[in-house]
Amino acid sequence: MSQCFFDFAVPSIDGSPDLLSPLKGEVVLAVNVASRCGYTPQYGGLEQLYRGLKPEGFVVVGFPCNQFGAQEPGSEKEIAKFCSTSYDVTFPMSAKLEVNGPGRHPLYAWLTSPANGFPGDIGWNFEKFLIARDGRVLKRYPPGTKPQDNGLMQDIAGAL
Repeated sequence: MSQCFFDFAVPSIDGSPDLLSPLKGEVVLAVNVASRCGYTPQYGGLEQLYRGLKPEGFVVVGFPCNQFGAQEPGSEKEIAKFCSTSYDVTFPMSAKLEVNGPGRHPLYAWLTSPANGFPGDIGWNFEKFLIARDGRVLKRYPPGTKPQDNGLMQDIAGAL
């Protein structure tokens, strides 16, 4: 059986061992995030998107990563506090992980695999992947794509 997004064991930022399998059946926007990046204000838009579409079976999942300019240096506890205090983030987030290189998390190896149609290393913080309810990758978006971008919103609406 081929893997899907929800099959990967990813610990949550609060230490729970399985962040993704409880989300099976949701449409997911997976985003590698950082607290000290020029794109960090996207947290506000991502939270707005999550709150607005959560009743329709949509969820944003943040994956903190410190691989780009060391812009996510804090501990999980510090990251969670920053996101909550600065942007009132309530969407689920993972423990810190690597998205590129030899320490790349298996989830990101799968997301960026040629077999899924959107190959290549993650370029920077806030790259986004739209995941279908069945766990397939539908689309990949560059870091500068804002959460309320028309194309992204249309793609989400189509997936819902």
